[in-house]
Amino acid sequence: MAEKEKKQKTKKCGTYIGGQAVLEGVMMMGKTCMATAVRDPNGEVQIETKRLNKSAGVKRASKIPFVRGVVNLISSLVLGTKTLMRSAAVYGDDEEEGGKFQKWLAEKFKVSAMDVLAWISTFLGVVLALGIFIFLPRFLSDIIMGLIPEQSAADFKWLEFVLLGVFKLAIFVAYLGIILLLKDIRRLYQYHGAEHKTINAYERGVELTPAKVKECSRIHDRCGTSFLFIVLFVNIVIISLVTWAFHQYVFTVDNSVAKFFINLGIELVLLPLIAGVSYEILKFLAKFDNKFVAIFKAPGMLLQKTMTTREPDEDMIEVAIAAFNKVLEMDADQSIPETSFVTGGVTAKMLEETKKRFAENGIDESDAEWIFSIVLGAKRSELDDIPTIKPSESKKIREIAAERLTGRPLWYIIGDTEFYGCTIKVDERALIPRPETELLAESVVKSAEKGDKILDMCTGSGCIAVSVAKALADKGVSVTAADLSDAAIMLAKENAELNGVSVSFVQSDMFTNVRGRFNIIVCNPPYIKSGEIPYIQKEVREYEPRVALDGGEDGLEFYRRIAADVKSYLAKDGMLIMECGEGQANDILQIFPKRDYAIVLKDLSGVDRFVKIVF
Repeated sequence: MAEKEKKQKTKKCGTYIGGQAVLEGVMMMGKTCMATAVRDPNGEVQIETKRLNKSAGVKRASKIPFVRGVVNLISSLVLGTKTLMRSAAVYGDDEEEGGKFQKWLAEKFKVSAMDVLAWISTFLGVVLALGIFIFLPRFLSDIIMGLIPEQSAADFKWLEFVLLGVFKLAIFVAYLGIILLLKDIRRLYQYHGAEHKTINAYERGVELTPAKVKECSRIHDRCGTSFLFIVLFVNIVIISLVTWAFHQYVFTVDNSVAKFFINLGIELVLLPLIAGVSYEILKFLAKFDNKFVAIFKAPGMLLQKTMTTREPDEDMIEVAIAAFNKVLEMDADQSIPETSFVTGGVTAKMLEETKKRFAENGIDESDAEWIFSIVLGAKRSELDDIPTIKPSESKKIREIAAERLTGRPLWYIIGDTEFYGCTIKVDERALIPRPETELLAESVVKSAEKGDKILDMCTGSGCIAVSVAKALADKGVSVTAADLSDAAIMLAKENAELNGVSVSFVQSDMFTNVRGRFNIIVCNPPYIKSGEIPYIQKEVREYEPRVALDGGEDGLEFYRRIAADVKSYLAKDGMLIMECGEGQANDILQIFPKRDYAIVLKDLSGVDRFVKIVF
């Protein structure tokens, strides 16, 4: 049994990864990245990752003995504070809309109340720490020294430094004990234990599963608690020596108040030196693993065991493992991108960030506005009136944005779009209806008379046929829709049912299977030149059906096919209305020389977009 325990304590593979407990989670840091895993209110484990991009100056300073201790301490404090703030943001209220103050902050300064509260708390925390660990020990020791008779003060000068050390140690331990009474701190210490168990398991070659990691020790010799104890010890020694030397060889102050503040100033000035010396001692001790070094590590290990770590449950360990594995993965593969928590936030700030990401990936920034307006249930013009976003809304926005960044068209992701008063389901079976095509449908509606028969050629999603049938329902018109693609016909049928209209559908290669004559034939055929297709937008080129785009070598192939047969399918005084590409209208008119009347109509951008011909 003893042999087995000894074997479990032996490290099989060391690791450079260290960590920190955060609110309902754990942060792990490796060589090139950090990962923070947090269990959100819905019970899901969210992971936020960041690449560590240190400046050249910081990198150089990190190699200088004693200076590197100060740099690392400041970096750790800043990074630790930001990480705690980010973990707290995961718990933004998903139900409340926020008070007036929160909305005012979001509208005026584009910041959330959570950010402001976090920075205020950090500032107050620093002030409180200085007060408790520097001001209070000095104040208490001075009170006791003041009780010693003046004639005996010189003989008890040494007692001042002993008292200072005793009070600092006592206050430090008492502080750790008092905050343990708080439920949230106890949970934080449980996550601290989960962090240690995970690292210990990895170093000992234990499989990283919650059940097996739970069996490992929650005590680790690289813990920050040990560093804090060393800092405290070094603080007591250096402050005692420097304060004594200052008053012995520089000048002595008789006024007790002035002396108190001089001593306090000395402590504050010496903080960088204390941090630097403590760091070098810690690095030195980390190189050895023997009984002598164990003596110096013992106080920190004891504090870990009794105060700063608690036994975690398996759910907590699962979170720590997730963060640890993510760091391993990202350190091994530099191409893995950063990720962010799904949290609520300030609408304007989140929208701007999404636009920036889209622009960097060649995606129209207006898509970001559409995503926000759809998820928030507001018009694009109303987004400025929505100061904050809930976590659940943020999650949906991020999911859609992430899929959009793959190149997939926005409306395929959303699943439907609005077209001329109808909701049209869209997917890869047909082209996404364009806004300008609504003018084509409108032209048909304005030209139709009671009882007309209308044919929608190349119907695709059925947007024109469905919207026309809906708009003309009171005129008793009949609408037929034709398309070469069986899949497109199925989609068009779904849209007719969705909008509650009656449309006859026929699978047909242009007029091949069409029967009868029609008063109006409308068509939005493929009109992009074959040679231009490789150069059009990625989302169109790679996702929308090529058969609905390719208009042949000059883009006019389908207009010629229409011209060859259209008269056989038009009633007397029948009308043909077609959409075309930019610069094609005049060429199309030349394809239809035998006509009674023809007109070219422009779209909202002033481009010649529609050709209307009466035979």
